[in-house]
Amino acid sequence: MTRVRLKWAAMLAVVAWAATASLAWCAGDESFGIPQVKFINDQVSAGWADAELEPSAEATDGEWCRRVHLDVIGRIPTLDELQAFVGDSSPTKKADLVARLLGDDAVDEYARNWTDIWTTVLIGRDVENDNVSRPGMRQWLRRAFSKNVPYDRFMEELVTAAGSNTNKEGIDNFNGATNFLSGKMEEGGVQATAKTAQIFLGVQVQCTQCHNHPFNKGKQNQFWEMNAFFRQARALRRFEQTMDIQSIELVDEDFEGEGGDPKAAEIYYELRNGLKKVAYPVFIDGTEIEQSGYLPGKSENGEAYGANRRQELARLIKASPFMPKAIVNRMWAHFLGYGFTKPVDDLGEHNPPSHPELLDGLAERFREQSFDLKELIRWIVLSKPYGLSSRVSAKNAKDDPTLGEKPKFSHFYLRQMRAEDLYESLLTATAADQSRAGEAAAKKKDEWLGQFIIAFGTDEGDDATTFNGSITQVLMMFNGDLVKVATSTGKGGFLDRVATSGGKNSAKIDALYLAALARKPSAKEVAAANKLIVDRKGDAIGALQDIWWAVLNSNEFIVNH
Repeated sequence: MTRVRLKWAAMLAVVAWAATASLAWCAGDESFGIPQVKFINDQVSAGWADAELEPSAEATDGEWCRRVHLDVIGRIPTLDELQAFVGDSSPTKKADLVARLLGDDAVDEYARNWTDIWTTVLIGRDVENDNVSRPGMRQWLRRAFSKNVPYDRFMEELVTAAGSNTNKEGIDNFNGATNFLSGKMEEGGVQATAKTAQIFLGVQVQCTQCHNHPFNKGKQNQFWEMNAFFRQARALRRFEQTMDIQSIELVDEDFEGEGGDPKAAEIYYELRNGLKKVAYPVFIDGTEIEQSGYLPGKSENGEAYGANRRQELARLIKASPFMPKAIVNRMWAHFLGYGFTKPVDDLGEHNPPSHPELLDGLAERFREQSFDLKELIRWIVLSKPYGLSSRVSAKNAKDDPTLGEKPKFSHFYLRQMRAEDLYESLLTATAADQSRAGEAAAKKKDEWLGQFIIAFGTDEGDDATTFNGSITQVLMMFNGDLVKVATSTGKGGFLDRVATSGGKNSAKIDALYLAALARKPSAKEVAAANKLIVDRKGDAIGALQDIWWAVLNSNEFIVNH
């Protein structure tokens, strides 16, 4: 059976793109009456004109529907969802679909997808750290995204979190947000410093821990002045009677400083020439807070003193122009494949963005919108650049960021699905009625994702996922449990429903391609499939099973196009 499938996979994996879309945009309001969408369209169009580029055609309805499902809720659309969208003739159907994906009906899937994304951002995919509770982190994130917590409050709750990082029985001060920092407090919180600046400000201060940055204005003192904000925080191990770690409790305590005087609360760092310097809490823009290491309190005469440094840091981050720019840049990269800077978390004069007016303008509008992440998503996915085809034309071929050029977004950039998207899409392809919610489902997915994780071994504990064609990954896609379920011919399953649906074989073949790739098969693919049905001597279900297996193993299936 495997040899037969490999043979037909080679034939059927040669995929053709969907029928050519109209070369002109549909008449009417391309911004759906949303001023922020019009702003994006105007700014990106001006960039095309300056670079003498012409955008690609509009993506087909099937391409766009598949794309927006993957990016917003982390899976391909079901066949019913795809056919409903493609068959809809309403001029507002894109806006209507986005409203549904961001609305109450899809809130569980929306929260699951963005919990996956932000768990990776905040603590990585492959955490082997007793100080971090992945279930605790995910539980907090699911709640935040289910409630659409404004991004400024989202940031603040993570940066200032206190309490226990796990919700084990007997713990009454659980706060899953503490997991962002609970595993980063060693060595005086240097990782807490680096990751907080990187994620929420888009500023890479970690390179200045030991010396001034050789290429930008980052100075060593800035790292340690930022680090001083975390010196009141401590991660305390709480043990069970068996001496196994039960939880990590993140608390704020008075900080006496490395000099032993809490009124000054000095911390020391060493220059490359061996000289020692002192640092106090100073924000990246030069704003200073009280040097005292005392938490807020009142003296005997009623005079207030002290400050909660992490709360002060959150206040300064919220007020900083870097915060909205950092999240806009990150979200744009998620949906368009590239941010305005590379990397997305390295803003500054040394790394000018590709579209500075667009980045600044979107950041300003995001702040005005009360940091509503769903609104930011709506603006981006309804914009003209997001809706373009991935097919490159002669008039925009030079827009190729893989060659080091700054992206102009004149066509949609092809990219692999995230491993999490592939997992969820394979579940969708099975049309199985199985729960995806809860920690048990998340652990099962973690086990599957493990084969895609590459740990880089950096000081920051970076990791990534990739489809690199390893033997393990190939075998998993060819014969793994998910693919076996997806290609099962059991009664009531997806293939059984397609095979017994009645009608011609051509309609059944169409259904398989639409379900996996959001398009109908090309003439060449139809011919190959029909030949397989003939070779199977009338075994229609067996032939459909082999076709479905080959389509799921095609390069096109794992690509967001």
